[in-house]
Order: sequence, then C-alpha cells, then structure tokens
Amino acid sequence: MTPFAIITDADTGVKWPIADYELLPNMAIVDVDNMMTQPKGLTSASGIDVMTHAIEAYVSIMATDYTDGLAMKAVKNVFDYLPSAYENGANDPKAREMMANASCMAGMAFANAFLGLNHSMAHKLGAFHHLPHGVANAVLLTEVMKYNAAEVPTKMGTFSQYEYPHALARYAELGRFAGCQGKDDQEVLNSFVAKLEDLKEKIGIKKTIKDYGIDEKYFLDTLDDMVEQAFNDQCTGANPRYPLMKEIKELYLKCYYGK
Repeated sequence: MTPFAIITDADTGVKWPIADYELLPNMAIVDVDNMMTQPKGLTSASGIDVMTHAIEAYVSIMATDYTDGLAMKAVKNVFDYLPSAYENGANDPKAREMMANASCMAGMAFANAFLGLNHSMAHKLGAFHHLPHGVANAVLLTEVMKYNAAEVPTKMGTFSQYEYPHALARYAELGRFAGCQGKDDQEVLNSFVAKLEDLKEKIGIKKTIKDYGIDEKYFLDTLDDMVEQAFNDQCTGANPRYPLMKEIKELYLKCYYGK
C-alpha cells in the first residue's frame, strides 16, 4: 500500500500525490457505547481535557457568540457528570452520554475559537515528559487561569485591533453559569478555581507536575526548551494574555513545585 492518494485536478487533468493524513474526515460519530467501559484513568484525563477545551475556547480572543454557548454548556456538563462517569463508568450511562455531549460541544467550540496558553504548555509537557495530554492540561489549568485574569498584564493579545479581551470578566461569566458566586468578578473567579480544584481531586488528578514522578533535574534541564516551544506553539496566539517567555517559565515552575 502507498501512503499517498492521487488527486486529479478536474480542470487541468494534472495528478499529484497527497498524504493520507491530509485527507480529513467530513463527519464525526459520537457513539457513547464506545466509551462505556473506558478505564478510570482515561475517563479522568479525557474529561478534564474537555473542561480545558471549553474554558480556553471561552476566553480565546477568537471566541464568538456561536462558540460561547457551546463552551458554557460543556463546562456545566463536565462539573455535573464527570465525577459519576469517573466513579461509576458503565453503571451510569447518563453521565457517559452527557460527557460525550460535552466533549463534542467543547470540540466544536475550540475548532472555531481556538485554544490558548494552557494547551501550548501542555503540549510540551507531553512531548518532553510523557504526561497524558489531559493530565498535563489539568496540572496547569488553574495557574494559567489566574495568570490570564490579570487586569493589567505586561503585554496584551496579538491582534491589537481587538478590544481588551477582559479575561477576568469572561472567567467570571463562565463561573457564574457553572454555579459559582461572589460579590465581584475576582471572588467568582476564586470560587471557580476552587471548584475546578475540587473536581480534579474527585477524579484523581494530582496537585503538581512533580507528583507524577517527573525527575526534577530532567525537568529543569528541559525547561528552557519547553518554554521556547510553548511560546511558539500555534495555540499561544489566541490566548487572552500574550505571554513573555519568563512568564511561561514561572508558570511551569509554579505547576511543578506547587507554589
């Protein structure tokens, strides 16, 4: 078998090869039956990845009215149904179904609004230290949220023609939809972060990168490469706060040591 398909131009008749991976599907079938017996570790990692997809899509500088509703409902579904999907698996088909819906909605949201720094940094943790992708997202999530929520960041987003993205207000709006309360946006964000930390604990996510057995010396040896590659990752440009490399480094260190 050849790894290429042959494409023929209808007008000129010219033929050229195209790699199989460039032939993208035009349909996705979300079949909950395929998820019923997945193990707890996969349920945890993929479920918190859904949450990260939805949160990053909501605060992305490319978010729109069309992606916001999908992201908001996905966040609420994950809070409401991931703990039972994790604990009860096939014994709670409703939780499995609602998590499948959340996964698809969050995917539709970020396919159009894109992601952010959380994913940029998680990609490098996975590449250098082989953390499962959802776990890598989870150990970074709340620190990246607090970083993005700064009202007067060092540097704004990449597209100067856009209004200041108001990340704190956006996180607070999302938190309120998920049932978090507070007298102002900062209090709601704090409640939202606490609710996410509680969810992570319920589904077995450890507190820090170090807790996953990542060797400290090797982590520090690879840190500068991870920082540079995370800065250059395709997701970074849509983050509501455009990071400095030293800020990415600080975030990695906070998430490694838990301080």
